[in-house]
Amino acid sequence: MRSLIVLARLLDYPTRALQQAAPEMVAVIKAETRLTPLRRETLVAWIRRIAQGDLLDLQADYVALFDKGRATSLLLFEHVHGESRDRGQAMVDLLAQYLEAGFELDARELPDYLPLFLEYLSTRDEAGIAGHLGEIAHILARLTARLEEREADQALATATLLALIGAEDEITEHQDKVRAETRDDTPAALDAVWEEEAVRFSASSDQDCAVQSAAGQRRAQQRQNARDEAHPVRVIDPVSGDLS
Repeated sequence: MRSLIVLARLLDYPTRALQQAAPEMVAVIKAETRLTPLRRETLVAWIRRIAQGDLLDLQADYVALFDKGRATSLLLFEHVHGESRDRGQAMVDLLAQYLEAGFELDARELPDYLPLFLEYLSTRDEAGIAGHLGEIAHILARLTARLEEREADQALATATLLALIGAEDEITEHQDKVRAETRDDTPAALDAVWEEEAVRFSASSDQDCAVQSAAGQRRAQQRQNARDEAHPVRVIDPVSGDLS
């Protein structure tokens, strides 16, 4: 299901390569018959906004949405286990599942990072995709409600994942709770987090934690434009390896 690769790219940090891949992504979405015409049109319009947008603005919006606070984290197990030891074991189990399926990571990324998880799912059959999406449907529904509350285009991607398994109605179950939540991306909330971490970690160990967070490391590298031009995005069929 190559549309899952497109959704993975749309949820990742924006780069020039992503903008250049817009025609390929549009073609994949237009050919995705599992989605309604309206949903396909909405996704295509978003892809075109990305292609035509100012890259620095897109990147700034992405950082503000995903790098401040944890409510909109794209690390799946963070929504379930937080920073507990259970999260570590869950990631070990997921990584083992990847390896058993012959899906090896070629980048230093946490296994529960949603775009990476979607790339893995794109190599599975439809039953496997539906089963795995069903297992995280409650996370996707809550995440979508939060993204919609912040009027973020990325809500289109997570809502589409739910639509693929007929679970889009679950979003409404979280909307009232999300509206009542205290935002964790405000200056006061962020200051409180930094103060807590200053107590728990030394400067060197805090830096080590940042390095160990592969998603954080990846974004830092991308913000420095180290990979922006060097690695063009390509939408590749996971089975045949053919470009679209």
